[in-house]
Amino acid sequence: MSRVVIAAAFMSFLLPDLAAAGEGSWPDLRSELYGERFLGVSDDVISIDVPYRTTNDARTGVTVRMAAPEGHTFKAFQLILDENPMPVSAQLAFARPLAGFEFSATMRVNGPTPVHAVAELENGQLFMAESFIKTSGQGACAAPPGTDPVEALETLGQMELVVRPLNDTASLVRHLRNGSSSDLALDVEISHPSHSGMQRDQVSLLYIPARYVDTLEIDLNGAPFATMTGSISLSENPQVTLSVPSGTRRVRAKLTDSDGTVSEAERDLTDY
Repeated sequence: MSRVVIAAAFMSFLLPDLAAAGEGSWPDLRSELYGERFLGVSDDVISIDVPYRTTNDARTGVTVRMAAPEGHTFKAFQLILDENPMPVSAQLAFARPLAGFEFSATMRVNGPTPVHAVAELENGQLFMAESFIKTSGQGACAAPPGTDPVEALETLGQMELVVRPLNDTASLVRHLRNGSSSDLALDVEISHPSHSGMQRDQVSLLYIPARYVDTLEIDLNGAPFATMTGSISLSENPQVTLSVPSGTRRVRAKLTDSDGTVSEAERDLTDY
């Protein structure tokens, strides 16, 4: 399955209202990514939480919540911002299938766009949720960086790991059908400029080469848990949040960016 589908998404710069007019990229993306496979729709299985209109196109929170049908588990899911230059914006693969999961990330939304989340069960069945984000339409992917590109390199790859209880309103506990719980949230706060390749240096006016979070590997208690594949759709200095089991005592994160730079962070959860 293709990780990055650029296709006709660059048209969003010329015609930013295509998605709002119902003539967006989803039919082509769906065909490219999933072919003729059936996509089930059920808010009980997968849902998306996004703002009706983002107040900051360059840093918009997107949350996906999943609870598998009874007797089933999830093995992966994809977050797709249809009209972004790299529509497949984040992908999660689980080391072991999960009955329920919650994912949030700060995203760069280039213009008004449908948002799709597609989860795959252990038996290959797909479920989809969709929503829509309205923006200023100013083109966040080409907006100047918020920090000096040279200074950003000094802290590139640094991560802070924060573990906290999930909010009651966001918790999956009451939605899981098998009685298991996942009542902690792991926030991974990443220092990375997430250059899109479409931004200009404000002094030289030359394009800044693309450089973004390629993979984020999460280990819990010494064993692999999940791997996220990123894209230029992640915001500058992104925050990624994953639900983790209540029995988690040790967390390790390994980040690899698109230039091959590797960084790691680890935390022992002595307070839980």
